[in-house]
Amino acid sequence: MTKIDKVLYTGKTHTTGGREGFSRSSDGELDVTLSPPGSKRAGTNPEQLFAAGWSACFIGAMGIAAAAQKVQLPSDVSVDAEVDLGTAEGAYFLQARLTINLPGVDKAVARSIVEAAHQTCPYSKATRGNIDVELILA
Repeated sequence: MTKIDKVLYTGKTHTTGGREGFSRSSDGELDVTLSPPGSKRAGTNPEQLFAAGWSACFIGAMGIAAAAQKVQLPSDVSVDAEVDLGTAEGAYFLQARLTINLPGVDKAVARSIVEAAHQTCPYSKATRGNIDVELILA
């Protein structure tokens, strides 16, 4: 495990009620109602929050990778993240798919950017070897 030398930012939240509760960030910018996946209740769920965070981070990592390769990312780059909650052998697990859209970028160059981003994105590092992850280049 790699130990951080310098903390750049700490996200802080306070959550009550679990999947049927509320979560609020210390700065008040995030203030969400939580609801179980697939329920008809108002609110989001941890899988959606994880997907949003990972996709945003991944786009940032692609920007770094593209700059290193002297490639301009298109302004309409996007990542569709899908995070599945499921069971196996009586336990809960996650798996994920990231569908990456780099319009106008040569497929080989795009694949290189995606692979480099997957090596540097902190979310990708956190999930590596822990959950099944599929990277799909649209």
